[in-house]
Amino acid sequence: MRKKQDSMILKAIFLLLISISITLIGCERMPQQTGIIPTAPEKQAKAVIGSSNDSGISGEAVFTQDGAQIKLMIDIQGATPGLHAVHIHEHGDCSAPDGTSAGGHWNPTGVAHGKWGEGEFHLGDIGNINVGDDGMGSISLTTDLWEIGSGSDIDVVGKSIIVHAGADDFTSQPSGAAGMRIGCGVIELLE
Repeated sequence: MRKKQDSMILKAIFLLLISISITLIGCERMPQQTGIIPTAPEKQAKAVIGSSNDSGISGEAVFTQDGAQIKLMIDIQGATPGLHAVHIHEHGDCSAPDGTSAGGHWNPTGVAHGKWGEGEFHLGDIGNINVGDDGMGSISLTTDLWEIGSGSDIDVVGKSIIVHAGADDFTSQPSGAAGMRIGCGVIELLE
């Protein structure tokens, strides 16, 4: 009698374990809900960079907003090896063959030219792109100091990306002594 009871208890435990296993396997296959819903970037803007001063340079700059942060990614091709300054300039106009129609550095805060994130700097002072022997280079920057498509003083849309022949020294005023403009692209809002 005792053996029969023990056998029934073991069977009940075995069936219980099988039921729990099946339930757990089923739970693993169900989509997990974390309470966080992934969202697409709120806004995007882009500049197609074309050649200025017959440099042969090309590329693009993409601004992507995610919450309060905006990430800028710039890729260029066809440039000479070495450092090339890149800035946001005040006018969205690349019609002049030498890029001068883009105006000066975008500086809505009215401060001195400098290096991004150190002391005073223009909101258009992005930095230097290191171009390899293959003529290609890139730079990225993430900030909450810009806006995309807001129409405010700190909106990047309607400005230009300028790539220069030389490096920005981060001290010469008002533009870092970066040399002639070899690339220009108007920053436009993507719908």
